Amino acid sequence: MNEQLASMKGLLLDLDGTLYHGTQRIDGADVLIRQLREWKLPYRFVTNNSTVSPETVADRLRKMGIDAEPAEVCTSAQAAAQYIANKKPGATVLVIGESGLLEAVEAAGLQLVEDQPDFVLQGLDRQLSYERMTRAVRSIHQGAEFVLTNPDLLLPGEGGLFPGAGSIGAMLTAAGGKEPTLIGKPSKILMDYSLRQIGLTAEQTWVIGDNMATDIAAGHASGCGTLLVLTGLTNADNFEHYAERAGCKPDVICEDLHKLLSYISASIGI
Repeated sequence: MNEQLASMKGLLLDLDGTLYHGTQRIDGADVLIRQLREWKLPYRFVTNNSTVSPETVADRLRKMGIDAEPAEVCTSAQAAAQYIANKKPGATVLVIGESGLLEAVEAAGLQLVEDQPDFVLQGLDRQLSYERMTRAVRSIHQGAEFVLTNPDLLLPGEGGLFPGAGSIGAMLTAAGGKEPTLIGKPSKILMDYSLRQIGLTAEQTWVIGDNMATDIAAGHASGCGTLLVLTGLTNADNFEHYAERAGCKPDVICEDLHKLLSYISASIGI
């Protein structure tokens, strides 16, 4: 652990449950980001959300009083598009998803098509139709590689839970008969993409989040230090349950963002 402490050169920060709940800023999130900027400690906001652009994410944070720039945001949509572009530059892609995913695909120089794609790229799509599902399933059966932005089965929202991208992915997997390549947390693909954006190695970087099964598991998979904050999904009462389900434990646990800031300060010698 002493080696890890000495190597805190940058941070990959989860968003929902770590810095905010819905549209409400978590206490201390604004102070945390302001202090990281003052210390010039590199960080990226890392989200499984594929539906919105980095610009939209940054704007949402600023409206909550948290300083943010689009270049500081890494989404599963960006990582998925880059994954495909690295495998086959200019590939043809059938997208099941929303504006953030479509924009990321075009920005990566990929071609949006409706028939005979090289890849089926699927994220959350709240306007999904049976016709589009059929088109995607047929494309997978015809040999298209299936790429899933994130495995989240459920999303919290006003009035209760909603099906997430992982629920759509489960239908496509069952009907298409092919397991997808998973991009978002807990996969290391999103983490590796974020590390390239921040310009650091895994050994120099810590992942901070509230979810054992996504944030902490992704940090472990990518070889980063991991720090759990008890500000969202995981708390002192359910920690052992979630740790068992995730199959891993964080390197450090902080009760809130104020204690997190104190821990970072001590770790980097300030």
